[in-house]
Amino acid sequence: MLTPVTLQGNIIRLEPMTIDHAGDLYAAAMEDRATYSYTNVPESAQEAQAYIQGALSGWEAGRMLPFVVRHMESDRIIGSTRFLDLDVFGWPPPWPPGVTKGLSPSDANPPTVAEIGSTWYSATAQRTGVNTECKLLLLSHAFEVWRSVRVTLKTDARNMRSRQAIERIGALYEGIRRAHVPASHGGIRDTAYYSILAEEWPEVRANLTDRLQRSYE
Repeated sequence: MLTPVTLQGNIIRLEPMTIDHAGDLYAAAMEDRATYSYTNVPESAQEAQAYIQGALSGWEAGRMLPFVVRHMESDRIIGSTRFLDLDVFGWPPPWPPGVTKGLSPSDANPPTVAEIGSTWYSATAQRTGVNTECKLLLLSHAFEVWRSVRVTLKTDARNMRSRQAIERIGALYEGIRRAHVPASHGGIRDTAYYSILAEEWPEVRANLTDRLQRSYE
């Protein structure tokens, strides 16, 4: 499995998620829940523990790398994000395509492809430079440390707030996967897919860096 890492920025620090973060994560989630209609965000202390345990199980299975988001100035946990659906391409490839997985990634054999998801922030951290720096840190790690070839971002197709945030990053819209998965609050959701390829990363990085600089002003 991948060794957990800490990713340091100027506004935030992404720290490896542990069960000890449950109380702080719950507190962040309960500031104001108005923007969580399409997002799985824990609603109780018990749910926060289960949320973390699920993320850590994904890490132990080799397919996730979960983080909590710490705001540097206030020293508070303000949300969560993770790498998920990590996969290592190999040849001959698994068959059929897209159904079975390749090798689990490790430090010696890092992910060929990754997804960034399960991202949410406390109400006071939204519409700030937090998400911009978070994505800059994660994408830099994926493309510059792991040398991944693609990073996927996806969201409930109804979640226009999330879709607009992904589009501001510079990810390319791929389309809608209809009746894709159960929705977090009931029903079945369509999923909007976006991606960034390695050759697109320099332009995306410049966009994020510029947006982050403007958030300081």
